[in-house]
Amino acid sequence: MTKHPPKVRPKKTASDKGTTSGVTRRSFLQVALAGGTAAGAYISLGRDMSAFAQASGPIVIGHHCELTGGFASWGYWHNKCALAATKVINEAGGIAGRKLELVTEDTESNPAAGARKLRSLIQRSRASFITGSVHSGVMLASIPVASEMKTVYFSTGEATEATGEKGTRYSFRTGTDTYGLAAAGAPWAYENLGKTWTIISPDYAWGHSHYKEHKAVIEKLGGKVHEPIYVPLDAKDLVPYLARIPEDTEVLFSVFFGALSVAFYTQAKSMGLEKTMKMYSVSGTIEAIAPADLKGAAEGVYIVENFPRMLKYKDDEFHKEFIKQIGIDGVNAREEGSDKVNAKSHSWQSWENLFALKQAIEESGWKQKSDDQGVIEALEGLQMANSLGFPQGAKTLRKEDHSGMIDCYISRIENDEFHVKKTVAKEDMASMLTPRYDFSKQEL
Repeated sequence: MTKHPPKVRPKKTASDKGTTSGVTRRSFLQVALAGGTAAGAYISLGRDMSAFAQASGPIVIGHHCELTGGFASWGYWHNKCALAATKVINEAGGIAGRKLELVTEDTESNPAAGARKLRSLIQRSRASFITGSVHSGVMLASIPVASEMKTVYFSTGEATEATGEKGTRYSFRTGTDTYGLAAAGAPWAYENLGKTWTIISPDYAWGHSHYKEHKAVIEKLGGKVHEPIYVPLDAKDLVPYLARIPEDTEVLFSVFFGALSVAFYTQAKSMGLEKTMKMYSVSGTIEAIAPADLKGAAEGVYIVENFPRMLKYKDDEFHKEFIKQIGIDGVNAREEGSDKVNAKSHSWQSWENLFALKQAIEESGWKQKSDDQGVIEALEGLQMANSLGFPQGAKTLRKEDHSGMIDCYISRIENDEFHVKKTVAKEDMASMLTPRYDFSKQEL
């Protein structure tokens, strides 16, 4: 177990006290977190912390994160975002006047290990809330544990089941899922790329979920979806699987991650598949990977992003400050001083989940675990304004199924860069996503 206590703020220097406008570092952060833009907006924050004066001690939030194993390249960024968010929150006064203490456990990218580590976070580290796993298998194994232990758990992966058939009153997700990604991108891809689809993915919950959701959308539109091609997680040679793609395929929809993604793009390119079909995917397939590092293998691929990799497609002060805080550039999302590339369409959730909990805790007046019902009720239907706390954009945490309704972006890789071709507004996506479950009616 790795503990990450919040850093102690240094004493203010003259430069910290701001300019003639009177804006300090702390007031700047408070304005940014509230969605303000200037010194005059500071007054509008208006939160009276005296109501929380009797609360004492840090608020412990657990981070259930893939630091090792197959998802470690993503987990690195989830961890970095959560640590940076903790620092920003504490520099701006904490949560309800109390310090945020982030405690991290490595899921090892393994469902059994992840479930065990979750119990440790709750029982040994006394975490009151959890920002959770991006690994679909881990998060689906963890939600029953969190629910049994009556602890709010934020998934950051995309398998629909986390806020669907496996969801509970305690499971939330600020990001989108396979249901949402199918609604956001598949109709556009059907009209613009082709009507006969083949879906190739790992033999894993995330891939199965994508197949189920995209097949439903494409067939409803009148298209044809071939039988899925599932690839073992330990496969190195994908050629035997790529050779099974039917010749009439117009759209090849791929769902891979990490080393399997690199193998897919390079081997599909070597077979010339892009010459006979359109290549379409979701951001997970190229998360933590720069197209330039694939040496042209991903050129022309269409990707549904949850957060534009390029700053210029959401060019606002909150996005700029976010990438500054986590130390990446505004074009390739590459880390300053290293070759690492941010898993940007997913890792923002580890940042935003902490701010969503902060907002719900403060709105409900939570002080201890016995007050959890108020936090859950505040999270159900929570409106999050675009701000430094929510740099991905304004969003709603839907009351019924606890799913985030967010803006999505359909991009094409051109000259090794992600160029947005269409923005799917959160309102449009929500209109296509009828809630399938209503967890708000469950007893706690």
